[in-house]
Amino acid sequence: MATQPKVHEQVNESCEGLLPERTAQLAADDSGIKLSALRRKLVRRAQPDHSQALRRSFQFAFLLLNVWLGGAFYFWVRRFEAGTHDRTMLRPAGVEGWLPIAGLMNLKYWLATGRLPVTHPAAMFLLVSFLAIAFLFRKAFCSWLCPVGTLSEYLWRAGQQIFRRTLHLPRWLDLPLRSLKYLLLGFFVWAVSNMSAEAIEQFMRSPYGAIADVRMLNFFRDLGQTAAIVLGILVLASILVQNFWCRYLCPYGALLGLASLLSPFRIRRSKGACIDCAKCAKACPSVLPVDKLISIKSAECTGCLECIAVCPAEGALQIALPHWMRSRNAGRLPAWASAAGIAVLFLGIVGFAKTAGYWNGDVPDYVYRQLVPHAAEVDHPGQ
Repeated sequence: MATQPKVHEQVNESCEGLLPERTAQLAADDSGIKLSALRRKLVRRAQPDHSQALRRSFQFAFLLLNVWLGGAFYFWVRRFEAGTHDRTMLRPAGVEGWLPIAGLMNLKYWLATGRLPVTHPAAMFLLVSFLAIAFLFRKAFCSWLCPVGTLSEYLWRAGQQIFRRTLHLPRWLDLPLRSLKYLLLGFFVWAVSNMSAEAIEQFMRSPYGAIADVRMLNFFRDLGQTAAIVLGILVLASILVQNFWCRYLCPYGALLGLASLLSPFRIRRSKGACIDCAKCAKACPSVLPVDKLISIKSAECTGCLECIAVCPAEGALQIALPHWMRSRNAGRLPAWASAAGIAVLFLGIVGFAKTAGYWNGDVPDYVYRQLVPHAAEVDHPGQ
C-alpha cells in the first residue's frame, strides 16, 4: 500500500502533456489502478441528417395509401352487399397486402410451377417487393412502410410523452418473447410447405380463398368481444413497451428480418470516429447495443436509421457499402439513396405487375355477387 502514491504520481506525470479533451481518466478495479481509454475529440458532422424526415414522409404516405385502399375496398364490398354494384367500380387489389399468408402460398405456387397465380396475385407481388426491400435495406418495410409499424411507433412515442419513459422488459423475459414471432412464422411456413401446388391452386379457387379479403374486412367490422379485448391489450402494451407487436409477435417482420440477414448493406460503427456517447444505443427502437458493435447484423434491425440520425460524430455511424461496391471517394450509402431505393423497388415491382396485366385477379363479378353478401357463411375448404 505504500507504493500506491507513487503509482498516482507516475500516472499524473504521463498525462501532463495531453490536451484537456484527451486527458486520461483513472479507474480502479479489483486488480488495482489502471488507465482508462482516452476520450476521443468530437468532430461534429458537417451536414445535417434528413433520414427521419424522409422516413416519416414515407410512413405517412403509405399510411394514407392504406386508408384510401381500405375505404375503397369497404365501399366496393358494400355495393355488392346492397346489390348495387356496377362494373365501373373496380376492386382495389392493393388490399391483398393485408393477406400475407395468401402471398406466401402464391409465392410457393409460382416457384413450384413457374406460373403466376391468378387469384390474389397482388399479395404475392407485394410480398416479393417487401422481401426485396428487406434484402437490400434491412427490415426497412417495418420502419418505413408498414402501417401497423407506424401506428406501433407512435403509440410508444405517445406513451413516452405521457409516462416520461417506456418499459424495457428484462432480458430473461425479452428473449423468449422475441422468439414467439419466429415460432408463428415457423408454423405458417410449415403449413404452406406441406401444401402442394395443386392444393394451393384449389384453395385459392375455392369460395373461401376467393373472398379471403372480404372475410378479413368482416373480422374488423364485426369485432367480437374476445377480439376487441385482445386488440385493446395489444394497444395498451404498445403504449407501454416499445414496438411490442413488432418486437414480439409479428411473423411478417420475422420473415423480413431473416431475409435482411442476407443484405450486403450494414450499419457500421467506426471506432476511430466514435466518442462513446451511447446516443445511438439509446435511440435504437430495437434496443440493440449499437455503441458496442462494429457491424449491425441483427435480424431485429429495422433500418430506421435513428442511430445514425442522433450520432453527433462525423463518420462514426453509416450504412457501409460492401467491399466490392466501394470506391476511393465513396464507401457509404446516404439516407436519400436508401429512400430512393425503397421507393424504386416498391413502385417498380408493383408497376411491373400492373402494366404486365398480372396485378388483378381473375375472379369474375358474378362470383363476387354470389359470395360477398354471404361471406360469413362460407366455410374453410378443410372443414
